[in-house]
Amino acid sequence: MTHSDRPRFAVIGNPVKHSRSPAIHRQFSLQTGIDLDYDLLEAPVDQFVATTQAFFTQGGCGLNVTVPFKEQAWQLAQENLSTRARQAQAVNTLWVRDGALHGCNTDGVGLVSDLKRLGIDLKQAHILMIGAGGAARGVIGPLLEAGCARLHIVNRTAQRAYALLGEWSEQSGEPVPGLTAGGLPEAPTPGGWDLVINASASSLAHTAPEVPASLYATHAWAYDMMYAAQPTPFMQQALQDGARHVSDGLGMLVGQAAESFAIWHGVKPDTAPVLASLRLELS
Repeated sequence: MTHSDRPRFAVIGNPVKHSRSPAIHRQFSLQTGIDLDYDLLEAPVDQFVATTQAFFTQGGCGLNVTVPFKEQAWQLAQENLSTRARQAQAVNTLWVRDGALHGCNTDGVGLVSDLKRLGIDLKQAHILMIGAGGAARGVIGPLLEAGCARLHIVNRTAQRAYALLGEWSEQSGEPVPGLTAGGLPEAPTPGGWDLVINASASSLAHTAPEVPASLYATHAWAYDMMYAAQPTPFMQQALQDGARHVSDGLGMLVGQAAESFAIWHGVKPDTAPVLASLRLELS
């Protein structure tokens, strides 16, 4: 197959040059024997729709969507959204089928698959999520589906957490059992949380979120959606506060990519070797 004959995929964002998606999808391609091209596509901030339409008009098959375009992608694929994308009001995976643009959000499934890989039992778990932005929004549905007993969302601006809770109840047509919200001071719970997820952007700023102490149950996990070569400030804070185990979000990145790959190609790749090689590159 010549370069131009291979199905074309890309990750679209701004900035996008640091993205590990091409490396991940190349490894999936080698692993599954599915030949493809996967590129970086940096769209000007005000040109997302035009850039996306040009990509598909020129024969592109699928796009992963990253910051800051996930909500615009959701708008664009409005006619054919998966349940997950509709809930998240954000899309990170686009593809064309029968001439129509489709959108899904694989972030939450990527997170849940990584939590399971780590051996975290989500059934009846009490989970605290820090942050009420797009990252949080994308994972609420899959966490609830995994059967957690309680998911409490806290945010520096409590109002944002309450607004997110309101949107979820509105979509469901009723209050969602076990889903609650509050400000950062309301983060602690008697007996501590089984799992605390940092969905805020604090690690991008190399700081830990400003949460009170005593958040963790004795066996608890702390999970940062961001990843880095070294433990993130949130992971360090969690260990000091009594978390038993910590993890960054590299496995979530690989997990959401595997789910996108499965949507596009009908084959679910094995994430373990890809995660191992990325971890090695990072260190």
